Amino acid sequence: MAASLPNDPATAHVPIASLVRSEDTQALSDHLATMGMRDLVAELARLDDDAMGVAFRLLERDRAAEVFEALEPTYQQRLLGGLRADRVVHLIEELDPDDRVRLLDEVPAKVANRLLAALSPEELTLTTTLLGYPEESAGRLMSPEFVSLRAAMTVGEALAKIRTDGVDAETIYALPVLDDERHLIGVTGLRALVVTDRDNLVGDLMNTDVKFVSTHADQEVAARLVSTEGLIALPVVDAEQRLVGVLTVDDAMDVLAAEESEDAALQGARTPAKTPYLAMSVVSIARTRALWLLVLIVAAALTVNVLQVFEDSLAQVVALALFIPLLIDTGGNCGSQASTSMVRALAVADVRPEDVRRVVWREARVGLMLGLMLGAAAFVPVALIWEPNLALVVAATLVSICTWATMAGAALPFVARRLGIDPAVVSAPLITTLVDASGLLIYFGFANLILNI
Repeated sequence: MAASLPNDPATAHVPIASLVRSEDTQALSDHLATMGMRDLVAELARLDDDAMGVAFRLLERDRAAEVFEALEPTYQQRLLGGLRADRVVHLIEELDPDDRVRLLDEVPAKVANRLLAALSPEELTLTTTLLGYPEESAGRLMSPEFVSLRAAMTVGEALAKIRTDGVDAETIYALPVLDDERHLIGVTGLRALVVTDRDNLVGDLMNTDVKFVSTHADQEVAARLVSTEGLIALPVVDAEQRLVGVLTVDDAMDVLAAEESEDAALQGARTPAKTPYLAMSVVSIARTRALWLLVLIVAAALTVNVLQVFEDSLAQVVALALFIPLLIDTGGNCGSQASTSMVRALAVADVRPEDVRRVVWREARVGLMLGLMLGAAAFVPVALIWEPNLALVVAATLVSICTWATMAGAALPFVARRLGIDPAVVSAPLITTLVDASGLLIYFGFANLILNI
């Protein structure tokens, strides 16, 4: 069979899996050579372990190292088991130290120790330094490979140092400036050096109002700082304010994406999973959801108990039962909207814990406005089809439950933050369940008051 050319339309849109199954290694190799990095990484992640190994082994050595570095640690771990020992050593050695640490955190301890033992002394030192910092800290996430300058350097000397040391550096676009004891005193950019006379001093070009974090700072806090300040790289210093690494914007964005995925999982009543969806087994997926479903079933028992208490009221006015789903769903939705907004606002520091009273008061007015609108919309059809008094009960309940739900939804994330709990944990599902029970109490309270039952 003739080999397919790199631009052969017969293979241009063929998934890698199909070419692996065809066992036409030449066609597969040519196809892989034409794929862009992003498409190649995405396609490899969709393959099973055997197919991924077949495709990866056909990649040119240097490109394979780039692809391996771009893969999620879960997929990196799956690949390692099917590669020769010398290929594994090469791939691990070529990883940046921070990426290497993320992989080592994923693999079993015995495998991690074996991989560490295969590293060169220089790479081993860099890696073990990062492993010494707490998990989810800026020190664990930073890159120890950077280019630093001295304030007394001329621009010419600085550019020469960048050419020499910048080959292995994570970034050369944001350049920390240090004093003689490696204390961070400022930062400058490559552009400023390139467009300035070579005899000028670096100290005259640096910005002394520099943002930085300590090695033990939370990685999400550090990543948020990179995002809000629009930084290319954030200096990371030790307890003595000496520069030990930089957190680059791409690593910061990865952290924020992971945190957003975690919040989304918690808001959807799931245990956060660090493994990509297609890499998880059915059992693993079920495990992430089962615990929260059990918790919510227990919480929903409150709603059942409330209905049991007001069983006699339902027996007298059967029509009351018709509006229970409408009312508790509306209350749950209002609470979820407010809670989700506050979780996001707290995460990006749009609001602070001391703003709780201001936020709850604002949400109370929002809930009241929504309740009046929904209550007015419900009153007319309920009054025409059933009776005005029942319509008044439904309308009054909507006003009250919307106000209460938005207040509760806004307040609970602040309470969770004060208690040291992730605010996302108390968001949509839990708010919905709690508002269900309290909403029924409000509903039957108005029914007893207005309908005299």
